[in-house]
Amino acid sequence: MFEKLKSILTKVDAEYADIRHEVKNVIKIAFNGRELTEIGNNTTDGYVLRILNKGGYASISFTSPEQHEKALATVSENAHLMSRSAKKPVVFKKTPVVKDYYSPKLEEDPRKVAIDEKLQLTKKYNDIILATDKITTTSVAYAELYRDKHFLSTEGSEIREELITTRISGLITSRDGKLIQNVRVAAGGSNGFAVLRDREDEFEKRAGIAVDLLKAQPMQGGCYNAIVNQSLGGVFTHEAFGHFSEADIIENNRSVRERMKIGAKLGNETVNIVDDPTMLSQLGHYRYDDEGVAACRTSLLKNGVLVGRLHSRRTAAAFEEPANGHCVAEDYRYAPIIRMGTIFIEPGKNTLEELLAQLGNGYYLLDAKGGQTSGENFTFGAQYGYIVKNGKIGAMVRDINISGNLYQTLNSITAIGGDLKLSEVGGCGKGQKNIRSCHGTPHMLINNLIIGGS
Repeated sequence: MFEKLKSILTKVDAEYADIRHEVKNVIKIAFNGRELTEIGNNTTDGYVLRILNKGGYASISFTSPEQHEKALATVSENAHLMSRSAKKPVVFKKTPVVKDYYSPKLEEDPRKVAIDEKLQLTKKYNDIILATDKITTTSVAYAELYRDKHFLSTEGSEIREELITTRISGLITSRDGKLIQNVRVAAGGSNGFAVLRDREDEFEKRAGIAVDLLKAQPMQGGCYNAIVNQSLGGVFTHEAFGHFSEADIIENNRSVRERMKIGAKLGNETVNIVDDPTMLSQLGHYRYDDEGVAACRTSLLKNGVLVGRLHSRRTAAAFEEPANGHCVAEDYRYAPIIRMGTIFIEPGKNTLEELLAQLGNGYYLLDAKGGQTSGENFTFGAQYGYIVKNGKIGAMVRDINISGNLYQTLNSITAIGGDLKLSEVGGCGKGQKNIRSCHGTPHMLINNLIIGGS
């Protein structure tokens, strides 16, 4: 494949060019209730060609090698037009030339597992849920994505990297009369098929939560001190803070860029936030981004102070900051954009019991359930929670929404647990989908959290 890519790049007349070829294989098995609604295996491939010339940058995707001359002519013309009309010429940060082949170590390669075995495992977990009293239906699916990427640049980089992701996830619906409750369930990762085996307890637990919610009392809205678990804290970290750490998001937003200056005090000194795609066996792991830059552990917030951000080669040059390998494409249809890899709040030293004791009276909120951000403000749902009195967990509550301001919330995180947990199933829809986007936190105690309910 590299020889084929070299033959294309030799025809490029530009200061810089790179080309990425990718084979993408997708397997999906889906159940709606007890009915098998989908089973399929689909393989596609294609190319992305990027050119930088005289300050003009352009990219193009195509699916057949026979299309490369037309694609080359089009992308060259577009780069020329950009160089004439752009207010500021595009510059790429200098990065090391790399020649490497990387395939992460897998605990049982999913490609060696028969599709019938994948079907039976998915059916087994679906049946466990449906056997629970008052569960009315499910929407449970197995999904497997394999990407085999070849990257070549005129600077001399030659990189092949394989990525594979598996998961079984879906929605559980319980009902009691007119009251309906939904709970999400998910298991998976990027370190092999073994992570999906022996997960019966997880699916039983989630079905039980869906049933328990039918008896839970609605949340009474107000301002409370609360503990959030790893899932809910992870979504806050990704959505409310993480996107502001992506240089392209803030680049042309004067007010946010002013607030997100390196060295700015943004949160409580207990808060340290990192993005680290190099963490082996985690969902967000990769070695090189889709610009051929080595992924780097990047400290973003240190003792509440902003110390870094996520970059492409272009934004690294524009901000005069280091490139750190965070420019990733959904697949061969897209040029890469800045993305989070594995973003998390570093653990503290408190146990959950110690956090509950510090909380005294308040709420324990668990698991993210959708939400949105608007600038520095956010609103997220929690799937369920518990009343906490005198440091003891009590009755379950439902219909929970939390809202607040990013900076006020970062300053209101007063204690952090030592039990960091990262998501097994991720997802980010910024511009393109990224199912490998991973997030998490330890349990955290947050004061004066605005919690909406009935």
